[in-house]
Amino acid sequence: MFQTTEAPSGLDKPGVYALLAEQAQALFAGERNAIANAANLAALLWYGLPELNWAGFYLFDGKELVLGPFQGKPACIRIALARGVCGTAASTRRTQIVEDVHRFPGHIACDAASNSEIVVPLIWNEQLIGVLDLDSPQLARFDPVDAAGLSSIAQIWLAASDTERLRHAA
Repeated sequence: MFQTTEAPSGLDKPGVYALLAEQAQALFAGERNAIANAANLAALLWYGLPELNWAGFYLFDGKELVLGPFQGKPACIRIALARGVCGTAASTRRTQIVEDVHRFPGHIACDAASNSEIVVPLIWNEQLIGVLDLDSPQLARFDPVDAAGLSSIAQIWLAASDTERLRHAA
């Protein structure tokens, strides 16, 4: 694993995401606990992707997004739907790629070092489970390749995890 600006073993970005997807499947093998799997996935992404300063989850409790497992500095605990990048991704159910968070209307600045962000909504059986959120100190760090790779990995987490129990626990 790495926390640098270069991909491991000379892999291109799609190759990195393919490797991370394989590693995620191995981490989740035989484990259904959504929180444990989210914690491991946040760590996997944190150490497996370059130029991040935050990687983690916000989980939907039926009213708002609540901080879940993450790697990085302490973060905002609650985010209203349609507020900030995470709330926008949750309410629209569309991945948000923000090249410069300082130009995003209503951006919630949990870490002043963050300059770009990608947020992938977590939808299972047509239900909002939460969002997967990654921040970077680098402007325009994320692109459609990241969106596709993270969406695929998010689906692996959703399929492996008991999200029904997670929703009822919130």
